[in-house]
Amino acid sequence: MVNGGDVIAELTTDHREVEDLFEKCKEVPPGAPARRDLVDRVTMELVRHSMAEEEHLYPAVREHLANGDALADKEIADHAKVEEILKDLEGRSPDDASFEQLLLKLESEVGEHVRDEEERLFPLLRQACSTDQLMQLGQLVRAAKETAPTRPHPSAPDKPPMNKLLAPGLGLVDRIRDAITGRGKA
Repeated sequence: MVNGGDVIAELTTDHREVEDLFEKCKEVPPGAPARRDLVDRVTMELVRHSMAEEEHLYPAVREHLANGDALADKEIADHAKVEEILKDLEGRSPDDASFEQLLLKLESEVGEHVRDEEERLFPLLRQACSTDQLMQLGQLVRAAKETAPTRPHPSAPDKPPMNKLLAPGLGLVDRIRDAITGRGKA
């Protein structure tokens, strides 16, 4: 769902959508093939969201917040942990013994990251930026999510300018793979 609002509203909406997908995962019995489809959808949402944050939100954090470099670096490190878990999950079947453990670890890592952003980072950004700046960032994030990759690429650059240069190409390749395989359509 695209909300058309400022960057904080946009990213908060993404957070709720991912939380809803985690809840849907809990409704499907462990080992069921439907869990793979749900985890693929979680992966797609998280990767698009992360890439958009890395391209636009974190550079704004660096620019507008005191101690912005440290704050952005911490959030990017959180993304790297999540992306490694996503990559590990990507190659596993839902009946694999480690699938459930990885899914729980993923939900925990994402939950901590979401709380940190919503309770600490977003309020600081709202204080430091004008409404117009936040709206412009929202537009940039929405546009970035449209072309972002949908699969984890842990070795891809996570800071400008290289992430902005490579993300659309990786995204195109991922979307073609998704279309061919039907991934994320459930």
